[in-house]
Amino acid sequence: MRRSSFSASAWAASTACALLAGLALAPRAEAGAQRDPALRPIVQRAISRAQCFLNRFDAAVWYTLMEPRLARYVPNAAERLSILKQVYCATHQPGKAKVPPGLVLAVMQVESDFNRWAVSRSGAVGLMQVMPYWPERLGMKGYELVRVAPNIRMGCAILRYYLQAAHDDVRLALEEYNGSVGHAFYPNRVLSAWEHWNGADNLGFPVRAAARDRARR
Repeated sequence: MRRSSFSASAWAASTACALLAGLALAPRAEAGAQRDPALRPIVQRAISRAQCFLNRFDAAVWYTLMEPRLARYVPNAAERLSILKQVYCATHQPGKAKVPPGLVLAVMQVESDFNRWAVSRSGAVGLMQVMPYWPERLGMKGYELVRVAPNIRMGCAILRYYLQAAHDDVRLALEEYNGSVGHAFYPNRVLSAWEHWNGADNLGFPVRAAARDRARR
């Protein structure tokens, strides 16, 4: 899932065509990463939840805190607001275990540098570098992985699954997400980036201190 970023405007159309053409080969490209069979119904439910559940005060605070930080990576204001809305909503789903939104932003920073057109050598796509066999399994089109909302919803569902499976061991969950179990390089990068999004997790999310402590060891 490690990325190599590309300019969005120059090759957007060719990327979408390449994604569609590569769907048949992608499932064989990288065994293990994001492949647990139990993930499929979880991601399917995440995709079906299009409604955003925002408290007005929380929304105002969230955008005020995070929008200036994201401007460093995403120059387009509308795209910034879309990313922030989807991150907040996907991490605060009613009835679901909450995911630290700051962690999600850190994953995006490391995986794609917030470039929704990013494609890795293993074929992972978009902001959260979701593997390209997911659209095929969910009855979606490959090009939807470069769209902000479905990519974030899928990525957050996958990350939530690994956090729960790892009993909030953030390092292990990140290794599973990235397909690099047993290697510290990737979780170290994400945890370092997480510091940049300080404050993101304090809005409607009771951060588990023990999990954060384990993550930073």
